[in-house]
Amino acid sequence: MIANYPPHWWAKHSEEGRPDWEILPDAAGPGEVILSKRNELGCLSNFAPTPFVFRGVHYASLEGFWQMMFYPEGPTDPRALAPSLSWPHTRAQVAQMTSHEAWAAGDLGFRNMRELGINWVTFEGKRYEYWTAEKGDHYHLIVEAMTEKLRQNPIVQRTLLATGDLSLRADHVEPPDAPPSWAYYAIWMKLREDLKRSRAAKA
Repeated sequence: MIANYPPHWWAKHSEEGRPDWEILPDAAGPGEVILSKRNELGCLSNFAPTPFVFRGVHYASLEGFWQMMFYPEGPTDPRALAPSLSWPHTRAQVAQMTSHEAWAAGDLGFRNMRELGINWVTFEGKRYEYWTAEKGDHYHLIVEAMTEKLRQNPIVQRTLLATGDLSLRADHVEPPDAPPSWAYYAIWMKLREDLKRSRAAKA
């Protein structure tokens, strides 16, 4: 725990029943905080029900926005034309999902993508390379959507600013070669600095 911050952000929790993917709050190192879904920092998670409008379309969560990009955009989309693939949801339905429901829908889409041998998702008819070490178009699209989540949700703004100068860490294990677009905690730190500068300029 660190002075001037809520001590429960570093609270110790029982390991019993902890899912394999989760990193608990007390695993944070010096100067760090875990963006745990066990407390209010969870609103910074992609899973959180923090609705926003992006380019004229409503999304129930960042996770819904992210995962719907795995799904076909229309009947001529190559993903829709593959007879061996199953799509139990529409793209629009996934966009209105949150939390594990959205993740599960996207996981199916990701597996379908792998079966097709493709490494792209789509948004507004454009293909975005997905699994890449570069901060390419997909990364910048995610940053843009996160910026709108921040702008449209005062609770997200307050929570992000409350983390001060702490280094933010994910509450889940990530593969070592994960694309930079996965590093939402790093993106939040950049947006936090942008938000601080913007507020200082208006003071």
